[in-house]
Amino acid sequence: MDRVDYESVIINDLIGYHTRAELHISPWYQRRSVWSQQQKSYLINTLHENKPIPTIYIRHIVDLDSEKSIKEVVDGQQRIRSIIDYKNDHFPAKHPNHKRPIHYSDLSRIEKTHYLQSALSVGYLVGATDPEVIDIFARINSVSKTLNPQERRNARFSGAFKQFSLAEAVSRLSFWRNNAIFTDTQIARMQEVQFISDLIMNLDQGLQDFASPRLDRYYSQHDESYDPAENMHRRLEDVFQSLISLPDGLLRGTIFSTPQLLFSLMIVIDGHRSIKPHVILDCVNDLHSRVEAVRSSEYVQALTTEVFGAFTSGNLHRIRARKLRHDAIDKYFV
Repeated sequence: MDRVDYESVIINDLIGYHTRAELHISPWYQRRSVWSQQQKSYLINTLHENKPIPTIYIRHIVDLDSEKSIKEVVDGQQRIRSIIDYKNDHFPAKHPNHKRPIHYSDLSRIEKTHYLQSALSVGYLVGATDPEVIDIFARINSVSKTLNPQERRNARFSGAFKQFSLAEAVSRLSFWRNNAIFTDTQIARMQEVQFISDLIMNLDQGLQDFASPRLDRYYSQHDESYDPAENMHRRLEDVFQSLISLPDGLLRGTIFSTPQLLFSLMIVIDGHRSIKPHVILDCVNDLHSRVEAVRSSEYVQALTTEVFGAFTSGNLHRIRARKLRHDAIDKYFV
């Protein structure tokens, strides 16, 4: 292969290549997998939101019979199909200017122009042979690290609940950092998104054990639509505002900077209305002091063995520990 030339190509030109049969979307080495409608909609929403999508890789070949220059898609088949299908009104997608998912034909003239003029990053493989293209395709689509459960969940689902959870988690970035709830590495690997998803499921369905398969099912059930979104957003906002009203970074260095303990505090706060900040402050400080007193053996009677274990053991996400913590925290708010 001679080189890779990177260029920006607007969607209108890409659609034009396809219309003139100058764009070969499915060469023989491509996978035959097909994206779901939710995955397609998520991609289009990403474009509507002016956010980047991965680079598309294309090889130029010459069709000697037609004497045409053919652009052969090496990586990006599903993205290109989704972009073309949306233009052809095959499915709706969320747009920041509209409350409901909207088809291309229902966009305003300005919104259509913005979509068609959206620029895509394209890497043109110049002088690539078939063996080189196969090698490049395999490298692009290989996974360099083992995905954790939330990363796999994120790759599998692209619908309403995935987008809602992601938006709620990302909007709290300063809170996670100010209170040292998650490290930057944990955030990069979507642990705060899993935390929010699990919290939402428990707020919706009641307190339960954490299990990845259960969370997967919740994602699947709400992939097409998530009707409680507006109400759930208000509940989350109320809980976070209650915590933000505390002195900045108060949770940092306390037991409640541990995600599962913060989870229990948030569940309890949601169950009460109009909680005064000083009540939350007293709860956090007193329980932290009690746990540390038992831990240091200064006052081992500060908490029962069971309750102490619910705040410190390795199974903090189990239902038994969650219930014990819930009851211990709730006593401060009644």
